[in-house]
Amino acid sequence: MEKFTVVESVAAPLPLINVDTDMIIPKQFLKTIKRSGLGVNLFDEMRYDDDGKEIPDFVLNKPQYRNAQILVSGDNFGCGSSREHAPWALLDFGIRVVIAPSFADIFYNNCFKNGILPIVLPQEDVDKLMDDAQRGANATISVDLENQTIKGPDGGTLTFDLDPFRKHCLLNGLDDIGLTFEKVAAIDAFEANASAARPWV
Repeated sequence: MEKFTVVESVAAPLPLINVDTDMIIPKQFLKTIKRSGLGVNLFDEMRYDDDGKEIPDFVLNKPQYRNAQILVSGDNFGCGSSREHAPWALLDFGIRVVIAPSFADIFYNNCFKNGILPIVLPQEDVDKLMDDAQRGANATISVDLENQTIKGPDGGTLTFDLDPFRKHCLLNGLDDIGLTFEKVAAIDAFEANASAARPWV
C-alpha cells in the first residue's frame, strides 16, 4: 500500500448527504476482484447518461476537478452495503482524502485498509472547505497527515483527530497484510517451536 504523507490538490465538492456505496460504485461493477480499473465507473450513474456520455454538470467531469485527490462531501458518507469496491474505485480514480461530517463505519474502516484518509470534521469546517472547493482550480487544499492539519487556499488551517494506530498504518503504507509481515520473525519462531514440541502434527 502506498504511504500517505501530504496530499496537495484541488478538492472536489460533492454537497450531498447519505452518499451510499451503490452511488460510489454501482452493483454491476462488483464482479471483479481487481482493485484497478474501477475509477472510470466511480459515481457511474451520476457521471454518465444512458448512452454512456459524460454529464457535463457532474463535478468530476468538470475540467478543474478531473485530477482532484480530495473529495469534500456531506454527512454519512459511504453508507449502504459494505462493498470494499467503493474505496477501490475512489483510489483508482485518484482520490486519497475524503472529508465529511461523518462516515458509515464499515466504509470508514475500509478506507484505511486501502490507503485513503477519511477525515471527520464538524459541519462548519466542512462547510468552509466545501466553499473553498467550489472555487475550482484556484483553490488548492493541503492535507498533512503527520501534523493532522488541513491548510486552505487562503492560508487558514484546520486540525483533525485520528486514531494513532490508523495514522501509523497510513504513514507507513501498512494494510492488514503489511502488518502481518511486520511480525514474520515472531510467526516463524512460533511455528518452529510448535513443530519441535509437536513433531507429529
